[in-house]
Amino acid sequence: MFPLRKTKRAFVKTGDFTPGTKRRRCVSPVPETKAGGPDFLDSIPDDLVVSILCRLASTSRCPADFINVLMTCKRLNSLATSPLVLSRLSPKAIAVKAQNWSESVHRFLKRCVDAGSLEACYTLGMIRFYCLQIRGNGASLMAKAAISSHAPALYSLAVIQFNGSGGSKNDKDLRAGVALCARAAFLGHVDALRELGHCLQDGYGVPQNVSEGRRFLVQANARELAAVLSSGIEARSWLSLSQPPQIAVPNQNPIHGCPLLSDFGCNVPAPETHPANRFLADWFALRGGDYSPGDGLRLCSHAGCGRPETRKHEFRRCSICGVVNYCSRACQALDWKLRHKIDCAPVEQDVAGEGNNVQIDGNVNGDNVLVQMS
Repeated sequence: MFPLRKTKRAFVKTGDFTPGTKRRRCVSPVPETKAGGPDFLDSIPDDLVVSILCRLASTSRCPADFINVLMTCKRLNSLATSPLVLSRLSPKAIAVKAQNWSESVHRFLKRCVDAGSLEACYTLGMIRFYCLQIRGNGASLMAKAAISSHAPALYSLAVIQFNGSGGSKNDKDLRAGVALCARAAFLGHVDALRELGHCLQDGYGVPQNVSEGRRFLVQANARELAAVLSSGIEARSWLSLSQPPQIAVPNQNPIHGCPLLSDFGCNVPAPETHPANRFLADWFALRGGDYSPGDGLRLCSHAGCGRPETRKHEFRRCSICGVVNYCSRACQALDWKLRHKIDCAPVEQDVAGEGNNVQIDGNVNGDNVLVQMS
């Protein structure tokens, strides 16, 4: 006698079992929009939408990329302003313009800071320290980012220590500045590498070591070149084998490229200015360059810096022309090759009797610039 063969049974709405049919999985219906079409966005889980928004926030190329998401619908607005998404915002996503500064923008940056965004900590710290003149709070915000190994914040704190910004001349701490600069250089910050190289060459805040300082300068050049080559094919087209002109030639336009890479016979675009430094430059340009007329405070002469003095004669000035002044040796070296070498008098005309000056090697070809230490 043969055993009975088992058959598959499925339950239908009538409650009876029908042999030979598969059981169907219950799927929730897709909600419809007001227009009558299906709304697939509401069927996506929140955690998946947040993951997509985090990716968008970290790759935004301008604030409009993020603002357009906030204006899409209430759900995206709510999820996009969650702490996890705000903590991933890229520097360009919070690149607010100085002419658009308002209390609502200030609150938004503060909200990003509370969410844990290091870029917001650094940007708002720079704005409060230099623009709003809230020194203590601005420095603490930059320190918060620096503790988490944010390289631009480490370098900015190093510049503050070198100059004693926000205090008196006696508040300078050269050793602390070198330590912060070394940490930022270890993280690959190009300006910190250049600053540390000049400090070692000059014996400024650290025992003098010319060969080691030159090694850091060459490393800064190499990192600049690597950044250009990795940016794409279009940037490579800027590379050239011809040496750019060293002096202004009548009826000819000088080649404007990255200052230090020109030492190796390359002409490439200058590195992009950080949004925080661009904000500082625009902020004081809108206000005539100073906090208020008659204060006598100066801006760093390097166009890509934007840092102002916090007291008179804080920055070092060129001892030959006495017109330009710089917050750091890195800014001095960049501006020397970019424009000031053409505007300033020849260095060889005044090299004697500079007892209070520190010699700074502007580049690897031995072009020296003397800046007076104030």
